Amino acid sequence: MSRWKGLPEELDPCVRQLVVRLRRVKDHSGLSLRQLAARTGYSTSSWERYLAGRSLPPREAVEAMARLGGDDPTRLLALHEVATEAWGKAADRADGADRADRQGETTGTEPGTEPGTGAPRSHGRALRITLTAGSVALVLAVAAAVLLAVRLTDGEGRAAAVGLPASATTAPGSPGESDQPRYTCRAERIDGRWYTGNSRTMTAVLAEGNAGPEVAEAQCLLREAGLAPGAVDGIFGPHTERAVRDLQKRAHLVVDGIIGPHTWKALRE
Repeated sequence: MSRWKGLPEELDPCVRQLVVRLRRVKDHSGLSLRQLAARTGYSTSSWERYLAGRSLPPREAVEAMARLGGDDPTRLLALHEVATEAWGKAADRADGADRADRQGETTGTEPGTEPGTGAPRSHGRALRITLTAGSVALVLAVAAAVLLAVRLTDGEGRAAAVGLPASATTAPGSPGESDQPRYTCRAERIDGRWYTGNSRTMTAVLAEGNAGPEVAEAQCLLREAGLAPGAVDGIFGPHTERAVRDLQKRAHLVVDGIIGPHTWKALRE
């Protein structure tokens, strides 16, 4: 097993997930970087960049890696598609910052000065910036208050649904909050597939650290399959990953703890 160096901290989680998976497939193949380069047509230095997270591999390289490592190309290509989108967004942000720097160099503008004058920015602009920041902070505070009110109201509604008084619910952050489910499992079979009311996805790629309704849907379906993903809280943690691996073993899939199209199919059958 290769001893890999740590990936850059600033690497997008979607790209990190693809690189980690590629490293596993490479280790499973038993090939050195030189052998990998000879069999895929991509140079040793290219594979070093791909597997270090410094460069995004092309789709053909990912497909070739899957073939050599005996892995499911559909799963790897799904991870690659998500990583490509994340990589593009990061590149757009970097390009925008670079264009701003070049514009400053072209006009001779120094940070904190008016373009073309070299004079300090006016108090009026500083005041506008301050007012804008204050407005943003106010909007965020109002949004947080509304969200808190909605969550409290939702908790009272759940208590009423099971015949409990509203006082039996707990406020966010109190010890009993984790006992209150945020998602419900209402299993229903539609067109030969199981759904539990949280998401109808068949393609979302999920792994430990992800959160949201798609994770809650997977947790409900794992429960329906007789497995134990832990609480249905929409958080992909160690218990959920363990249950996913058990399902993949049962369905004779690649056991990696990652939910992709093939695992969704097994969950919904």
